[in-house]
Order: sequence, then C-alpha cells, then structure tokens
Amino acid sequence: MASSTVHASPVQRLEHPLLGASLGSQKTLVSFHYGRPDARPKVYIQASLHADELPGMLVCHHLRQHLEQAALAGRLSGQVVLVPVANPLGLAQRLNHKALGRFEFDTGENFNRHYPDLVQAVWPAVQGHLGADAQANVAAVRQAATAWLNSWQPTSELESLRRELLLLAHDADRVLDLHCDAQAALHLYTEEACWPAIEPLARLLGCQAVLLAKDSGGGPFDERLSGLWWQLKEKLESAGEDWPLPQACASTTVELRGEAEVSHALAQQDAQAIWRYLEHMGVLTRDEPTASRALPALPCAATPLAGSQTLRTTLPGVLVFLARPGERVRRGDVVAEVIDPSAPAASRVHRVLAEVDGMLYATVRERYVCAGGEIGKIAGATPFRTGDLLGA
Repeated sequence: MASSTVHASPVQRLEHPLLGASLGSQKTLVSFHYGRPDARPKVYIQASLHADELPGMLVCHHLRQHLEQAALAGRLSGQVVLVPVANPLGLAQRLNHKALGRFEFDTGENFNRHYPDLVQAVWPAVQGHLGADAQANVAAVRQAATAWLNSWQPTSELESLRRELLLLAHDADRVLDLHCDAQAALHLYTEEACWPAIEPLARLLGCQAVLLAKDSGGGPFDERLSGLWWQLKEKLESAGEDWPLPQACASTTVELRGEAEVSHALAQQDAQAIWRYLEHMGVLTRDEPTASRALPALPCAATPLAGSQTLRTTLPGVLVFLARPGERVRRGDVVAEVIDPSAPAASRVHRVLAEVDGMLYATVRERYVCAGGEIGKIAGATPFRTGDLLGA
C-alpha cells in the first residue's frame, strides 16, 4: 500500500491507498505535508475520524490556506502533517439518507477505538537497549514504532486505515485529533502527562471544559500515541531500567462544539487558534513581536474525566432541556425533563438532575429518548468513576 506523491514541495499532497474491502472498490486516505520531513517540532492534525463529525474538516480547509502561504514564504521551521478527511470508510456509510460515521458497518467497531498497543509492540525492541541520553532514547523508541508499523500486515480495510493513520502520526511531537459532539461547548480531552503541552492550545481555542485522564480506556487514537511514552517509562522503571524518557508526544482530542456548527466564522476562528498554537510551539516563525502574542486566560479549570457525570433518563419520552451546553449547573439542578404525553398526569414528567457541580459540556441531538438513554455530560471536579471512561 505505497503512498503516491501528487503535489511537489514545499507542500506535498500524498495519497495512501487502503486495502479494498470488496472487489472493484478501494478507498484512499489523503495527507498534506508542510515543511521538511526531518524538521522538528512535528505536529500531526486530523479531522473527522468519526466521519459524521464535520466541523474539523472545515477547520482544515481554512488551516490549509495558512499553511500553504507559510510554506511558500519560508516560515516553517518545523513540519505539519494534515489529514483533513481521516476516515473515508465512515464517510461513505449512509443509511436512509443519514450519515453513520462513528461505527464501522462490518464489525460494529468504533472508528476511534481498538488501536494497537504500541507499548507492547515496541517493548521487545527497546528493553535493555536504552541509556542515559534522553534524545537518543526518544529516537530509539520512534524507530522501533516505525519498524513495527511497517511490518504490520492489515487484514481488513479498517486495519489498513488504522495503520496508515498511525504511520503518519506516530513520530509527532503533538497530535491534534479534531472531533465534535452532538451538541456541545468547545472542549477537549487529553492525558494527564500531556496537559502542560496542551494547555496553551486550550487557552487559544477558548475551551469551556478540559477533561483529563491517565488512561481513559478503549485504545483511542490519540492516547495510543501519547500513552506510548508515559506507559513505556513506567514499564522501564518496573524492569529496573530508570533511563530518561521524555513525554515525546502530547496528544489531544478536540471537540469543536456540535455537529451542526459548521460555519466559516467558527472554522476560521478555530483555524486561527491552531495557527497561533503552531507559532507558540515554534513550528512557525512569528510574524509579530512575541509580546503582542500573549496567551489568553484559560476559561475553565481542567477536571478529571473520572469526575464527568453522564446524564441518563430512567423513562422514555420527549426530551426538553432546561440547561444548554456551556452553562454551569449545581448538584440537584434540573437539567432536562423527559415527558410522556400518554402517561397519567402525576407521572408524565420525569426530571433529570445534575448529580455533580460543573459545566454541562455536551448533550444529545435527538429529542426522543428511550429508557436508560444518555442525554448529556457534566464536567465535575471530583473523580468518582473507574474503568473505561469513554462512551461507546
């Protein structure tokens, strides 16, 4: 599955053919490359891994214009790899005129789960071979990850997509995975070890909620990349090899509000925030004095993903929200009502209450819910959940 170059330097457009799932059918992943392939820092940005979450695609459209101008002007001191359509498989999935891009039809698997465990993949190659030079250790781990990914022979279309995305991103210093929720305030997820490096991005985007976890479970794309480093460090220490190994990749899943919030104004705003983050990192040379580019204040405090309450209803009915994404609620507040218009008068309204103080950062789009259905999420400050912390 060799990649083909379609556009010349200083900007490259590469096509990555995927394994065909059926006779006469083959999909292609497209990536754009800005800057020298050996330049640092390297930032990898992708959009719409959940293929029905479209705001990130438009952000990439506007970001491409900035990056192309910067490349032509010689302003790139690092490199950026941009994948504006990260899931051509899910993008083609439609049923009864409705896009269904979160789960693969064939396996039922979430497109953003079940990525291979790179720690277990590289451990045999690096155990006993690292030393006192931190940067040499980083290079050795990246080389081992590259070798393992190159040796992986996918047996399905979905596996081939996962492999190509990891090959493009595995050696990046930063990974930005652009998603959105059904209806939401702008928020992001990141691992605890990544937060110092991702915090400036949260400021620039104006995130209204930040959810932190050490390991949220399920093997999502972003955490397989950043988790490699802190998990490998722990594994080395457990084996008595306490060599320096920095957190060489910081990754984040950025939730760009709701599915319907696809507008040039918002996309340009978000693209500009990412652009400023690239400047902050030193990927781009600045076009203004540093003093004029001070980071804005962070609109929220980071909270543990384990402290996020998933709101559910115990009864079916018509869903009416009394609070909107971006609003703070307190324990005991009525967030929504679920109304059964066919029930006796005394039982036709069921109230869904907040069980934690915090930000209502996401809600469902549907306005009819079944018993046990999820209706929203509140970012609370006190951890209370364990196990896999991500939804389906």
